[in-house]
Amino acid sequence: MSEIPLPMWVTLPGTVLLVLGGLTSLVGSLGLLRLRDFFMRMHATSMTTTVSSGAILIASILASTAVMGRPSVHELLITLCVLMSAPITAVVLLQAALHRNRERESEEKSTDKTS
Repeated sequence: MSEIPLPMWVTLPGTVLLVLGGLTSLVGSLGLLRLRDFFMRMHATSMTTTVSSGAILIASILASTAVMGRPSVHELLITLCVLMSAPITAVVLLQAALHRNRERESEEKSTDKTS
């Protein structure tokens, strides 16, 4: 496999973006392990997922643009889809969890009244 040297205008920002993406993924993973309930865990992971995936995909866009010699459109579309769908998915999951908790609370109140 032949190696294509990347120019410095790609290497420096790409490295910074990859390190940023890796660190934010690590922070999100630690938040997932350390936080107690579902809502706290969702907040930690949804925020860091958007930042880390965005940074990694932008670094990939820079590298593939330099290698191909033309703008990489398909990776830009992937970036837009991920950055738009991750927060929306988090909101839907949080709304489902809120709905579930309300149902549990109403069931507990109804069993307390009958007891």
